[in-house]
Amino acid sequence: MTQPDKVPPGATKVLVSSTFAFTICFAVWMMFAVVGIPIKTQLGLSETQFGLLAAMPVLTGSLVRVPLGIWTDRYGGRVVLFSLMLCTVIPIWMMSYATEYWHFLLLALFVGIAGGSFSVGTPYVARWFPKSRQGFAMGVFGAGNSGSALTKFVAPALIAAAGGAWVIVPQVYAVAMLITAILFWFFSSTNPAHNVPSTASLGTQLKMLKDPRVWRYCQYYSVVFGGYVALALWMTKYYIGEYGFDIKLAALLAACFSLPGGVLRAIGGWISDKYGAYRTTWWVMWVCWVCFFILSYPQTDFTVMTVDGPRTFHIGLNPWMFTILLFIAGIATAVGKASVFKFIANDFGQNIGAVSGMVGLAGGLGGFLLPIMFGLAVDLTGIRSSCFMLLYGTVCVSLIWMHFSFRRESVEAGQRALAGKAVAH
Repeated sequence: MTQPDKVPPGATKVLVSSTFAFTICFAVWMMFAVVGIPIKTQLGLSETQFGLLAAMPVLTGSLVRVPLGIWTDRYGGRVVLFSLMLCTVIPIWMMSYATEYWHFLLLALFVGIAGGSFSVGTPYVARWFPKSRQGFAMGVFGAGNSGSALTKFVAPALIAAAGGAWVIVPQVYAVAMLITAILFWFFSSTNPAHNVPSTASLGTQLKMLKDPRVWRYCQYYSVVFGGYVALALWMTKYYIGEYGFDIKLAALLAACFSLPGGVLRAIGGWISDKYGAYRTTWWVMWVCWVCFFILSYPQTDFTVMTVDGPRTFHIGLNPWMFTILLFIAGIATAVGKASVFKFIANDFGQNIGAVSGMVGLAGGLGGFLLPIMFGLAVDLTGIRSSCFMLLYGTVCVSLIWMHFSFRRESVEAGQRALAGKAVAH
């Protein structure tokens, strides 16, 4: 191992403690994927109202990402992440006392702060590792997205143990968040050299957000992360409505998407380090394009006139084929989430916090808007698979944007190379 590739002392401890903390934060952030279902029944909510409830924590977790990323650059990830986790403990606990729809919406906004942990941990972890290892390190940290799957395993079990009372979930989660914050503080470390100098103004840190590359990465991330969050919130209810499963089996099958979508992010970081961010993201988008196209086809019965008279056919995915395609899409989003942040580490190494905060904001807003759009689409059309139709459209936009933007950059790079040769001769 060469000197520039050496991992400094304490880096592994920081990575492990940060990843664990992010996993718990993400589990809390995705709490309504499970508890939202009995709440929907209890309050008699429409699909759109359920979508808004499930997405409300995502809104706050998205909006706070830019300031949290900037504060991480300035003050360090340890103190910011510890403070963030402590701020969520009381709102999580209070969720068990909510009785009205507006109570849940309001508390969900405060609980959603937990989702901002990503924009803290990403720059915090990345700066502990050499550039050649940053993709892998950020991928390992991003595997904390598996907290979504953790909720799908833990929350139904807690509800069953409490005799169907969903209020046990926020109470257990509040205690878990408090313990996690304390453990993180004792096992993490601080390196003042990683902070942006205090003389750097807010305007200086935000200046790079005018770069068109940032907006391009925002679009990609709104698909691979926003789509992941939206489906993680929606799939448990989808299985219940589409296939008639109970909440435990529905959550278990939904975890087949959430788990690889989180855990395999580390592999996505390794692939991005090895093959480059562009090539990795390009193939991720094509895999998602194929999966969402097939998943978007609704259960269909049609009759055709044959020589022997009318004959009825059925086209539709059974739950096992549906789960396999969802599993593949989960793997693709995991790899894509890592490859987008490899773009950021390559292009904005000195301002990872601010840029990752902006890109994370775009991804989080996608995760906020999509569940609401899913609910609206179901209420308007009655077609459950309309959620995949919407996702298919977002992937099409990303593929077109990637094609034209990188083709132009390739042409410009070629022209500069030819000009350089001409000058040399």
